[in-house]
Amino acid sequence: MEPTESAAGEPALLEDASLELPNGTETATFGMGCFWGPEARFGALEGVARTRVGYAGGTEPDPTYFALGDHTEVVRVVYDPELLSYEDLLETFWANHDWHSSAPKRQYRSVVLAHDDDQYETASRERAAIADRTGRSPATDIERLSAFYSAEPSHQKYELRSRPTVGDELETLYGDSFVDSTVVARLNGFVAGYGNRSQRETLLAGLDLPASLLAELRRVV
Repeated sequence: MEPTESAAGEPALLEDASLELPNGTETATFGMGCFWGPEARFGALEGVARTRVGYAGGTEPDPTYFALGDHTEVVRVVYDPELLSYEDLLETFWANHDWHSSAPKRQYRSVVLAHDDDQYETASRERAAIADRTGRSPATDIERLSAFYSAEPSHQKYELRSRPTVGDELETLYGDSFVDSTVVARLNGFVAGYGNRSQRETLLAGLDLPASLLAELRRVV
């Protein structure tokens, strides 16, 4: 388990906001093709505390987007196990990418990078169950995570950054906490079309932001 910021670490969050930030979290890492979409998809899930995209699964040190070597684009998901199980995350993983076809490049392969033995065994068991149920052998690799390299800032919360009117203002407000903010993870998912109306309205009602920024957020989410 690792600590997660309290509500005081969310400068845009009202004191009585309903968004609950966990005291302890667990971490999962997945490769599902280009990492922008998966980060948004997971970020919209209730129980996810933070998201970050990066590179993993290879052997070369210090990969970058233009010098990826043998690494894969992945999303790291930090979540509250009391609200969301690892099996729940795997359900989202299997349902939201092409797991039955080999990727044209290792950069975009389907992979579960397990953080411990339990994750490895759970993912392996589910892969076998999917093969039995569908009659199709998943092209998904199940591996143990050896290292995670954070991607460049321009790739973090890409969907939100693609709306600079709100992305830039939120990054200015949050500063170094922008990438690891629970609020920002949710908004990144919402602007990409994930989550439901109730989730969006509840979060927006709990934000202490300038009226013009809130109005723009309501327009894009």
